Amino acid sequence: MRAKPPTPRGRPAMNRPLSPSAHVDTFARDHLPPTELWPGLSFDLPELCYPQRLNCGAELLDATVERYGADRPAFHAPGEPPWSYGELKATVDRIAHVLTEDMGVVPGNRVLLRGPTTRRLAACWLAVMKAGGVAVTVLAQQRSAELATMCEIARVRHALCDARSADDLAKAQVPGLRTVVFGGDGPDDLLRLAADRPASYEAVETAADDVALIAFTSGTTGRPKGCMHFHRDVLAIADTFARHVLRPTPDDVFAGSPPLGFTFGLGGLVIFPLRAGASALLLEQAGPGRLLPAIGQHRVSVLFTAPTAYRAMLTELARDTYDVSSLRRCVSAGENLPAATWQDWHEATGLRVINGIGATELLHIFISAADDAVRPGATGVPVPGWQARIVDESGRHLPDGEPGLLAVRGPVGCRYLADERQTVYVRDGWNITGDTYVRDADGYFRYVARADDMIISAGYNIAGPEVEEALLRHPDVTEAAVVGRPDAARGHIAVAYVVVRPGARPDGDALREFVKAQLVPYKCPREIVFLDALPRTATGKLQRFRLREPGAQGPAPVK
Repeated sequence: MRAKPPTPRGRPAMNRPLSPSAHVDTFARDHLPPTELWPGLSFDLPELCYPQRLNCGAELLDATVERYGADRPAFHAPGEPPWSYGELKATVDRIAHVLTEDMGVVPGNRVLLRGPTTRRLAACWLAVMKAGGVAVTVLAQQRSAELATMCEIARVRHALCDARSADDLAKAQVPGLRTVVFGGDGPDDLLRLAADRPASYEAVETAADDVALIAFTSGTTGRPKGCMHFHRDVLAIADTFARHVLRPTPDDVFAGSPPLGFTFGLGGLVIFPLRAGASALLLEQAGPGRLLPAIGQHRVSVLFTAPTAYRAMLTELARDTYDVSSLRRCVSAGENLPAATWQDWHEATGLRVINGIGATELLHIFISAADDAVRPGATGVPVPGWQARIVDESGRHLPDGEPGLLAVRGPVGCRYLADERQTVYVRDGWNITGDTYVRDADGYFRYVARADDMIISAGYNIAGPEVEEALLRHPDVTEAAVVGRPDAARGHIAVAYVVVRPGARPDGDALREFVKAQLVPYKCPREIVFLDALPRTATGKLQRFRLREPGAQGPAPVK
């Protein structure tokens, strides 16, 4: 299905009625929050004025083949010939036939996708899009209890799963779940079934505001929240951040560490390269030790990963020689990028890291800056197509220089699947991300802390990330996390968890003096705990909540 010509210039669409849906299974639309609880939406850029009928899978694949040809490389994998766009399209279309003809998937059915980051998993996602299904992509590392909860929330009854990741999905015992595995050796393997199907498939003419995917938050505690995003949303993140900040070319090769189960990875490794007619290297194992040699071998030009990975790669670059000369764009998100890490990476490679903040609720990055607009230590400015402001708890707009809650709106907004927490995230038409930021007089937004990471000690406000940045400036410190711990006298005290480089001697007194030389003394950690590693998610995001749990102290702290 090809898109129709753009409609006239868009206007705020908070109260715009939904288009007639192409979904036969209307569960997703039926469980959208009421439109009065949505954030305000805006489509001020001409490229955001999408037609009423739109299938993002067809736009990312079929339309890209029309623009750039079928012979260009689309996906690379270590040790294998690249898939061209023509080969990818034939694979996707054959899988779409299996979905509809063998599995009985109808438009609107939720389809769970599970497995390591591979070309096969990406092809399955595109096939679900073209078939009008709703993709629920989860992590290969998630266990049966987590899978069961997500399947219950999203009423999942169909699944495509990498054969190596099938055991925990079976253990989840999801009622009525029909699972087809891929990459196995059985006669019912998805790829064997697909081999006999036609190499063309007419995409379902979904509405631009039909739900295309449900992305579950990688929340630290509590019941996961399903974030519902439309077909137009998938294109909007490419037509805002990628188009205006990243500015990819058809010759770019993308790579990175975030898995496709996270929207950071889905955007950076599938949506953005396909929208630009570029290609992506998909790595099952994408830690720093695998990324660095892969960059040189595959001539990667655009890299997506987290600040922790950049620091780890800096350590590797200091130990050995790697060819990173092909890189021209490095994107950091997932957590705050310390200015020291930015500077060290720039000194080592000559590259200016593109810092950014995104959210599962908003699908991808909405504040960022690139090239000469980058200011180390600041996240950036609102991406074209987005607006941002700083507000207090009551929603009052705060002046420049005063820290408060980050409020954002643009072409994509939070729509939780039947979740009362919608009213917490969306207030007065704005998405409240849960981050404390400050906006300076030049319009740049600077991260202070997660709202729940602000430590109030003896009446003083201590932003944990600020103390972490100070610790990370010490040459022996490779990782640092600062959290608050309840204290009878002060309410809370700041406790630092620190990882030092191999061979360095843990010295809490020296570290405290180092921090005091940079910050006012009350911000200095009362305790420093040395650990071998900090707890992190599969994408490298720091799990501070685990450090707040009883028993997280590790060895005897230095006081």
